[in-house]
Amino acid sequence: QAQLMESGGGLVQPGGSLTLSCTTSGFTLDHYAVGWFRQDPGKEREGLSCIWIHDSDTFYAESVKGRFTISRDNAKNTVYLQMNNLKSEDTAVYYCATVDYCGGNGPGSTHYWGQGTQVTVSS
Repeated sequence: QAQLMESGGGLVQPGGSLTLSCTTSGFTLDHYAVGWFRQDPGKEREGLSCIWIHDSDTFYAESVKGRFTISRDNAKNTVYLQMNNLKSEDTAVYYCATVDYCGGNGPGSTHYWGQGTQVTVSS
């Protein structure tokens, strides 16, 4: 069964860093654009970042621009989200998903999703 798997979440103090990883089972990521999303209970899902197939184009939401960096290693079948200078408002469940494109307006329609990884920013 095709699915994505996120890892790397956890508890971190404000100002700290985490790196999330997204990999797959049942298929490889090298033919897909990939997006990172987050959702906190009671809030709408937010598209944070995405990356095109060959790393040529990326997108960042204003809320994370300058703090988060998306990258991919197709040889390792993994997409990463490096998160620096974390704030309490970054607390959420983070998801990766394959998307049909990654452009200036953010990630397109989603297809495969992971189960999510919890990120908690608290002192």
